[in-house]
Amino acid sequence: MVLIGKITKGMGVAGRFVNMMQKAFYEKTKVKLYPGTLNIKLSDLYILKPDYIIKPEEYGGTFNVQIQQCKVLGENAYILRSEKNIDDKGDYGQDIIEIISNINFREKYNLKDEDEIKVEI
Repeated sequence: MVLIGKITKGMGVAGRFVNMMQKAFYEKTKVKLYPGTLNIKLSDLYILKPDYIIKPEEYGGTFNVQIQQCKVLGENAYILRSEKNIDDKGDYGQDIIEIISNINFREKYNLKDEDEIKVEI
């Protein structure tokens, strides 16, 4: 399955939460994360099918965080979604996906807001 969307600006707070989850994420995936996300706005809603769930007690947060493996520009990556965003009560609806990885996609691939991008599931 391939999702197609446009890069969009985030709220600028993901780095803090990614840092909080760093240890729990590494224990599940053996990947050290870049402290930030690449946000993509899809034309349709996407119901995430998690490969991993990080529980609040594992990272000191308030909500479960769902993680699904994917590929972006041929690089291994993960879609991250807090359970508060699943019920559309959070900061993003299900038409926004947040990508986490061990790289900064914007810098490595010179990506800008509104660039179209594909996410392989």
